[in-house]
Amino acid sequence: MGRGPSIENRKTAEDARRGRLFTKLIREITVAARAGGDSAGNPRLRAAVDKALSANMTRDTVERAIKRGSGALESERLEEVTYEGYGPGGVAILVDCMTDNRTRTVGEVRHAFTRMGGRLAADGAVGYLFHRLGVIGLNHGAGTPQAEKALEVALETAAEDVQTHDDYTEVITRPEKLEAVKQALMTRGLAVTRTEIALRPATTVAVEGDQAEVVLKLLQDLEELDDVQTVHTNAELPHGAREKIS
Repeated sequence: MGRGPSIENRKTAEDARRGRLFTKLIREITVAARAGGDSAGNPRLRAAVDKALSANMTRDTVERAIKRGSGALESERLEEVTYEGYGPGGVAILVDCMTDNRTRTVGEVRHAFTRMGGRLAADGAVGYLFHRLGVIGLNHGAGTPQAEKALEVALETAAEDVQTHDDYTEVITRPEKLEAVKQALMTRGLAVTRTEIALRPATTVAVEGDQAEVVLKLLQDLEELDDVQTVHTNAELPHGAREKIS
């Protein structure tokens, strides 16, 4: 008899998580489209659209978001702002936000940091530790030649790096080359499962045990804030811990 509420609670939590994700994706598309509604000439928009479609967002919803960003439809007034801070153990954290009220947003972000023993920092304090890169994800079975194919394409297209972990490979590019490298991979028959423009740390800081739990909770709390789009950190968490963040 106790199983019903548990299943219902899980469904409610999943619906809330999906709702937060779709809101973030729609905002990203809308803001990206301000630089042009044609995704062919707008790498950020192309990456945002790909991410939304892979999350099963309908094309109608995507198109409406593009129209709002490009001015064809009325849109809320959002501005982009990034907050920088330190978490437990001195790990660096960048918080990308889209907001219509900076006072509200900075208050919520500051509260999340201080509650977990971290603190906000001045602009530029940790931003220099991160590089903006294009990331293309490929899933493949262990032992297949897919990783070798990806490396060949990376060499041909002058991609920045290829990183393989068991049955998953990431091809790293400069943001402006993201779409060209993606198309080259697909032409070679490789299944692209993810494309995004992301910030990656130049170096990492390892955290373990109780400290890793507190850092993970801080990252989760930040991710769940309505105005937060993406959270970046140079924390090197135990294997599998980062994937717990919804």
